[in-house]
Amino acid sequence: MGGRFGDLITAMVTPFDQDGKVNLDQAQKLAAWLSENGSDGLVVAGSTGEASTLTDDEQRDLWKAVREAVGDRTTIIGGTGSNDTAHAVHLTKAAEEDGLDAALVVTPYYNRPPQSGLLEHFRAVAASTSLPVILYDIPARSVVKIDHATLIELAQIDNVVAVKDAAGSAQGAARLVAGAPEGFQVYSGNDADTLPWLSVGAVGVIAVASHIVGPQMAEMIRLFRSGDPDGARKIHLDLMPVFDAMGLTTNPIPVKACLELMGYRVGGPRLPLIPATGAQTGQLRDVLTSAGVL
Repeated sequence: MGGRFGDLITAMVTPFDQDGKVNLDQAQKLAAWLSENGSDGLVVAGSTGEASTLTDDEQRDLWKAVREAVGDRTTIIGGTGSNDTAHAVHLTKAAEEDGLDAALVVTPYYNRPPQSGLLEHFRAVAASTSLPVILYDIPARSVVKIDHATLIELAQIDNVVAVKDAAGSAQGAARLVAGAPEGFQVYSGNDADTLPWLSVGAVGVIAVASHIVGPQMAEMIRLFRSGDPDGARKIHLDLMPVFDAMGLTTNPIPVKACLELMGYRVGGPRLPLIPATGAQTGQLRDVLTSAGVL
């Protein structure tokens, strides 16, 4: 079964110019290139897109610019999560007004809400919109894990249709696929988990490495789906150095450095993130060269 929003979705970086302003022209060029190189969908202004340091107006400008660049041929998902429920509701309503296809809503970070608080948070966001809502479970960034029972309860909500699972447990992903209602879909949230997650019923991945090796990742998913797990596994193993390189330091520092090496003027990240060091850039150049990208 394919993913409702596509099999390979790229969590797109946000390009900045030399003055640190959002570069909408480069965002459009990057979005168009990604949509032509393996990406069925794009998450715009998510974690990789540095949403936490974007203003609401910047997010909306990005959503509109990317939609203009790719039209309806690529699914556009807005990162509308926040650790403030009222703000998450506001952003999700804005995403609907701007014609996006879905909202990706991350677990509230920093506050450390109990599971009952998570339930109320996601219910409030889902009730505020007719957009499909994708939950984003990433305890490495949010501290709090959405427990299995909470995920199952949230999956009963009509417009809560999927989860980006970046919790890192294949067993947990399998239990969720087995226990969720029909139609609720699981996406891997970690590049290197894509093939293992597919094997237990995930429908695809919301990825970072697809900025660099999108066609290869798309082919890996296609081979697995077509009954060639050996071919898919070969691609997975060949791509492991690229997957590992995306974790060389905090995302999106490595992927932005890689895109710069590939000739895409996406700039560095905003503080408190900093650009890749010279040594890190050298390591990334070696990985890209070995992978045949450079």
